[in-house]
Amino acid sequence: MIDIAALAAIRTIDLTTWGRRSGRPLRIEIWWFHVDGRFVVTGTPGPRHWYANVLTNPTVIVHVADQDLPATARPITDPRLRHLVFTDAQTSWYLGQSSLDELVRNAPMVEIDFAEGPAD
Repeated sequence: MIDIAALAAIRTIDLTTWGRRSGRPLRIEIWWFHVDGRFVVTGTPGPRHWYANVLTNPTVIVHVADQDLPATARPITDPRLRHLVFTDAQTSWYLGQSSLDELVRNAPMVEIDFAEGPAD
């Protein structure tokens, strides 16, 4: 297991979700961020298969640094936390894609909670 700081320094991960209709594993490459002590996956507003899948089945696997880490993806719905994520320097790219208000209201966003937490 790698430590939190090493994990947080990596921007691109692969994320496996399970298809909401098929039940089959689906793996995508996606960005994640370490904001306010949380690992967060988000995107621009609009439908996303990965997000629809985790709403049906929150079990995911994070593939990072040659590891396959089981986790749970929990939707972040608190507007204050969503605002905090989108105003963090790491996520500034998103502000060029959509307004802050639109991102806070409509962007898919989950917190990754590791089933077996990484070492501190």
